[in-house]
Amino acid sequence: MFITRLLRAGIMAAATAAAGMFISNAAFAAAPMVKASAPGYYRTMLGDFEITVLSDGTAELPVNKILINTTPAGVDKALAKSYLKSPLETSFNGFLINTGSKLVLVDTGAGKLFGPTLGNLVNNLKAAGYQPEQVDEVYITHMHSDHVGGLLAGDKAAFPNAIVRADKREADYWLSQANLDKAPADGKGGFKNAQAALNPYVQAGMFKTFDGDVELVPGIKSHAGYGHTPGHSTYVVESNGQKLVLWGDLMHVAAVQFEHPEVAIHFDSDSKAAVVQRKKAYAEAAKQGYLVAGAHLSFPGIGRIRAEGKGYVWVPVNYSVLH
Repeated sequence: MFITRLLRAGIMAAATAAAGMFISNAAFAAAPMVKASAPGYYRTMLGDFEITVLSDGTAELPVNKILINTTPAGVDKALAKSYLKSPLETSFNGFLINTGSKLVLVDTGAGKLFGPTLGNLVNNLKAAGYQPEQVDEVYITHMHSDHVGGLLAGDKAAFPNAIVRADKREADYWLSQANLDKAPADGKGGFKNAQAALNPYVQAGMFKTFDGDVELVPGIKSHAGYGHTPGHSTYVVESNGQKLVLWGDLMHVAAVQFEHPEVAIHFDSDSKAAVVQRKKAYAEAAKQGYLVAGAHLSFPGIGRIRAEGKGYVWVPVNYSVLH
């Protein structure tokens, strides 16, 4: 009888526990979905420099309609190989470099210019442990709105202590009132956005241009990459034998343009020159094996490339928290 009672008690306890698990699981399953990710920053070391990638957000782009030197069907086919489709959710990235003596930001995101899914760069900079007032210098790859919009906080400088730098050719083109006046109606917005974004820094004497390939601070050099825009620049970051090249908008759609470097985009000022720059950059990066990063590569947008056939393959960095 005693053994029977023990067995009955055990069965009842097990049944009660099982019921509790069922109720518990049911409760958890009924919890609301969060539908949000963690703050968008990724940190890694490059020699003695600390690199923090800052997400400005994502936006859907109709890439099968805006890529050129191909066809919509060709774009769709290339996307499908990576289990993607158009419109393609596309990353918008900025890069914060802490050299130990300077805090340098490369590109600022769209700010308030491209809608609610973008404009997150400053908040992610704060989440990463920095304040906009700490940024010493801001380097602009080019003056399209999604790269300079974040220079503003309202109508004030978002980075009030920073010197802003860009290639002289880029400044001469986008900050020209004459170019704004003669631009077609659907092209005037880009000029107006660039001029509004840079104006607080120009007025404060904090905007400085450079000419082509220049060392801007120890370990960071500009490199002419003209084509996507008249003064488009890439930035070469080197520390303790390690190298990272920030490509800006040298390319946009990894699933298409690594395999087919000849594919350009409607936003290029000079698509032929942009293709030449892209092919040159790909070949050098694949041969030397250094890190590269792109403004529109899927966040965090850092990796290497290797040659394969007539094209290239993107190899993202291995995620790591051990630095």
